[in-house]
Amino acid sequence: MSLPEEDLTCPICCDIFTDPVLLSCSHSFCRSCLKRYWETGLRECPVCRKRASKASPATNLALRNVCEALLMARRSSVLVEEKMNCNLHGEKLKLFCLVDKQPICVVCQSSKLHKSHDCSPIEEAVLDCKDELASSLKNLQDKADSLKRIHMTSADMIEYIKSQSLETQKLIKRQFKQLHQALYQDELARIEAVKKEEEDKIAGMKDKIKELSAEVLFLTETISVIQEQLKEDDMVLLKNFKATQDREKSIALDSDNMSGLLIDVTKHLCNLKYKVWEKILDHIDYTPVTLDPNTAHPCLILSDDLTSLHYSKTHSCCPDNPERFHISAEVVGMDALGSGSHHWVVETGSNQDWLLGVASLSVPRNSEISARPENGFWTLCFRNGEFRAMTSPPTPLTITRAPKQVKVKLDYNKGTMSFFDPADDTLLYAFTHMFTETLLPYFYTQSSHPLRIMPEKVLVTMLRQG
Repeated sequence: MSLPEEDLTCPICCDIFTDPVLLSCSHSFCRSCLKRYWETGLRECPVCRKRASKASPATNLALRNVCEALLMARRSSVLVEEKMNCNLHGEKLKLFCLVDKQPICVVCQSSKLHKSHDCSPIEEAVLDCKDELASSLKNLQDKADSLKRIHMTSADMIEYIKSQSLETQKLIKRQFKQLHQALYQDELARIEAVKKEEEDKIAGMKDKIKELSAEVLFLTETISVIQEQLKEDDMVLLKNFKATQDREKSIALDSDNMSGLLIDVTKHLCNLKYKVWEKILDHIDYTPVTLDPNTAHPCLILSDDLTSLHYSKTHSCCPDNPERFHISAEVVGMDALGSGSHHWVVETGSNQDWLLGVASLSVPRNSEISARPENGFWTLCFRNGEFRAMTSPPTPLTITRAPKQVKVKLDYNKGTMSFFDPADDTLLYAFTHMFTETLLPYFYTQSSHPLRIMPEKVLVTMLRQG
């Protein structure tokens, strides 16, 4: 229970006690006041005149604590009063300027500075500001919790990055090994072709040499016959002339044609690198869409070449990064689709639960939303044996023969998103929408049977300069 203020007043200075001391007569005084009183020569109680001891009077601790508490309360009251008053006009702050976000007095409100500003009573402003600060506090706490979670998983993220790097390097080496093998096989085949031509050319040369040797021998013999005939008598020469002439005419001399005997070097080396590259294309698959593994839901399993996906009940050990779909089994392609025309074919096979199409780049990855155009999705759905275009509400489709493949075609500039059966190019459904945002190829499945993006044939076109 608090004491009346008069009980806390020094009888000498008539002010609140400062460092009070207690005399044996139970009266209390400020230490400094009592000292000045005693300096007059009378060492007695200023109230009851009782003689005081020569010893230094004891401090009245209880009274000192009460007085200090009272003085502190007074100072606090003054500070509060100062805070509640306007610094410019000294008036009580009763209003809150909604434009400048500060408390003002009624004089401030009528001044040029705040005359055109909306204001509200202090009591209402306090409630509104508290609500706003509470909302800000919640947002900051949510961000802090999110940062703490990220911080806690940072070590796991580093390990995952390392494993990603090792796995990617392994897959790169595997694909280059396949290319090296194809190049090596082509190199061996071309070298064998040169060696085979060498053998054929040498065998041909040996046959040519045999023919030449036979012809040289025949020519030598013929020359000898003619020389002998020239030595004979004239009548003998004339009698044998026709036979000798026929022998000479029978010599065809075709073996002296030595053209085409060398190796056709041009055939083996002409545009060799281009021809090898063109042949290598037969060993290469090109897919117009590649899946982005950093966006795949943990239950989706992607192939090594990132062209197929299927569902697994076992979650993969992947980090909770912002790009990843966290709620349902979704994944998007890494190729951003903007201006122009784009298409790809997806083999659905035995998969009985899928969605295919495109999704806006900004669709949320950590909340469950319907795959509808108003949410940034343009998709075709197959579930429970029924095809539906995912409009709002979904549109059931009557399809006589369920396609094993679906062609997805986007014409961004024309604003059409179409689905076809590539077997006979039958249109299954077409969305019409004026696209303004970047789109991504979109896939969803909860089936263990894979969805596979089909490869396309690479065509090489040579441009010749005129």
